[in-house]
Amino acid sequence: MSDFFSRLQQQTQPEREALLSIPFIVDGVSGKLALESYIAFLTQAYHHVKHTTPLLMTCGGRVPQRMEWLRDAIAHYIDEELGHQEWILHDIGHCGGDAEAVRNGQPDLPAELMVAYAYDLIMRRNPVGFLGMVLVLEGTSIRLALDAADRIQKSLGLADDCFSYLRSHGALDVDHMEFYAKLVNRLERDEDQEFVIHTAKAFYRLYGDIFRNLPLVRV
Repeated sequence: MSDFFSRLQQQTQPEREALLSIPFIVDGVSGKLALESYIAFLTQAYHHVKHTTPLLMTCGGRVPQRMEWLRDAIAHYIDEELGHQEWILHDIGHCGGDAEAVRNGQPDLPAELMVAYAYDLIMRRNPVGFLGMVLVLEGTSIRLALDAADRIQKSLGLADDCFSYLRSHGALDVDHMEFYAKLVNRLERDEDQEFVIHTAKAFYRLYGDIFRNLPLVRV
């Protein structure tokens, strides 16, 4: 079995570092974000996380027969990801935000574009490229979610009920990334590997644009 996962991490390092250097993310991990900014983050998170299960289902249906093992893995991901968007609405409500307005609202353009790109690459190009999105979203949350939750909670004095998404997601994704590494290492074709690298680089930029667009209000 190859160690494509290590090559994937190495070749996307500049994009990953660019994402992690965005001021909104730096301030979040430092506990400097005001409540307005935290709710704005949760709002956009809802609008892309609610597509995780539909995207996985779409991807599973498009996987070629030669990669039946990947379809099985996607079914595993679906079981793990069901309902995570409701955690976000729960947190918004406990922060004093209007969860139903978020549920019925529209995403900002960066979140809409990231989701649209994900559907497009699955339907029009190669469904294996969705693994690039998984790397970006789950890899980032491992590094940031738990630290950000602890520090934002401390600085704003919020209850534990305001952080179920960040804390649960951060803990879950540690196991997910171990599973992910074994998964991508089964990719044998060069064109599949190169497309995952390509889409990961794109998703680092698209996901970063969500944070660049958020209102940066500091405490």
